Amino acid sequence: MHADHTPDRDSPTRLQALVFHLKTRALQARRGLRELSFRPPAHRASSLLVDAPLLAVKRGPLWRDMTPAEFPLTAGKVENLRRAVRAFHGIEIPAGQVFSFWRQLGRTTRSKGFTDGRELREGCMVPAIGGGLCQLSGLLYQAALAAGLEIVERHAHSRIIPGSSAEQDLDATVFWNYVDLRFKSDSPWRIEAELSASELVIRIRSTGAAKIAVAVPAPAKPRPAPSGDCLTCGMLECFRHPAATADHAPAMGHSAFLLDGVWPEFDRWCRGHSREGDRWITPLDGRRWKKPNYKWSPPPGVTTRHATLATLLRSFRQRRIPAQGAARQRALLEGEAALARQYAAMLDPQCRHIIVSQNLLPHLWRLGALGGRSFDVLVNRWPMEELQRRLDLAKQAHPESTTLGDFRADPELLRAEKEALAAAARLVTPHRAMAKHFGDRAWLIDWEMPKPLETAVATTPTVFFPASKLGRKGAFELASAFCSGIPAQLKILGRANEGTADPFADIDHSQASPADLASASAVVLPAWIEHQPRLALLALASGIPVVATEACGLPEHPQLHLLSSPDPVAMRTVLTAVLKPASVSCAAC
Repeated sequence: MHADHTPDRDSPTRLQALVFHLKTRALQARRGLRELSFRPPAHRASSLLVDAPLLAVKRGPLWRDMTPAEFPLTAGKVENLRRAVRAFHGIEIPAGQVFSFWRQLGRTTRSKGFTDGRELREGCMVPAIGGGLCQLSGLLYQAALAAGLEIVERHAHSRIIPGSSAEQDLDATVFWNYVDLRFKSDSPWRIEAELSASELVIRIRSTGAAKIAVAVPAPAKPRPAPSGDCLTCGMLECFRHPAATADHAPAMGHSAFLLDGVWPEFDRWCRGHSREGDRWITPLDGRRWKKPNYKWSPPPGVTTRHATLATLLRSFRQRRIPAQGAARQRALLEGEAALARQYAAMLDPQCRHIIVSQNLLPHLWRLGALGGRSFDVLVNRWPMEELQRRLDLAKQAHPESTTLGDFRADPELLRAEKEALAAAARLVTPHRAMAKHFGDRAWLIDWEMPKPLETAVATTPTVFFPASKLGRKGAFELASAFCSGIPAQLKILGRANEGTADPFADIDHSQASPADLASASAVVLPAWIEHQPRLALLALASGIPVVATEACGLPEHPQLHLLSSPDPVAMRTVLTAVLKPASVSCAAC
């Protein structure tokens, strides 16, 4: 956005546009030649000053009341800000070095993801690649003034948009590369630039008080600029108008559903909260590829897209990693990050609201794709910080476990997820324990109860463990309960194990199949971590008693016996009581 040229308010002509183009190229060339010998460096993101005193905070609204005709260019502006803040967030500038807006950002091009936004050019608001960045440069300028930085270079607009900061002479226009914004300080300082759902936020931190040395020449009195943009200014005879209106149809935005593995509860909720014109982005077409775990059911009237290649690559890599261990957990996170990058690239600038699967949330947050948008989260697992806390408790109880120490994520990823969850509008889950963890912010939905099994009576009481022999599933506690004596056979479904620390090494048990659930006297799931208790839900739907920890998140049910924690003594007591009717029935037979 710039305002170095101020033609009459008559309709702009092609000749004026050509003259403007040639002048800018000449000025850009001159600036480039002038800085061949020296130009300010680009600065790197760092965390050295992350806890330094906060010298200034400036905020600016992203959205305003607008008509559908004005929305497309405003959405383009927000997308450009979304892209640009990534170059500025967290950078730290050493004492005495110059910060340059354009040196830090680089040229705005479509190949970098920038799009058409509102740009003030020759007195008109026109569509331009990277348009709208003056809001960022203006807030940076205001923050620099408040922080006492030395203003090396700053340019005011030559026309004023009513209600803008230019009316108070607090604006700063930029135009590649010759209209720049530059600061420096005698102390090292840090920029933090972020988008919330509704605001652009700039913060400046520094370890020392900067010297105030603002050298801003008094600008000529600007002339008023039009309040509308190229789509609504009414100058229908302008040569720019037909192309602008053809490329930017009136709209008011849409929602995007960024989904990973399907849960029937989330599929139902998303269908009920989707409207015509929304976008559903899923890993691949589950029906076409015969992959039930990706078989989402978008309603009519929405556009569905798939990240098929990224999903197939993720699947291929996961087949080559161990069944358990830290390497597997790292690979799973890398696969989610790759899918999130693909999803971010598929988002349309006019997307104003996002519904996102939680496992993708921290990656999208780090990419900046959620900035300037409201979003809801489909909570399909514990937050990683809480997950690690629970695993640490289990590891303290069972230091001999070879798997409880597997999952430990990068602290930066934990921080990103925590920030994203705090910024979310709604946290949707059927998991009772997760909903309790989030308190009033949770939107609790019903579990999808499966069709009941045709149950059969076992000849002897049987306890069915619908998990693998892993510490996080309560394997050590279950083995301890059976060591104390439980009058039943034990059948274990999963094949993964704790290796040399097998808790069932001295316990009589047998390998189960899903079909064995129908003849089980009881199901037991004393898990520390359980995100999708599907077989426990099937057992409840079929009238089979279930003994489970609160961590499993199961719904209230007459056949559910809850344990507050994976306590072997309490588990043995409850199981013995549950199995008594089965023992009496078998004796009668």
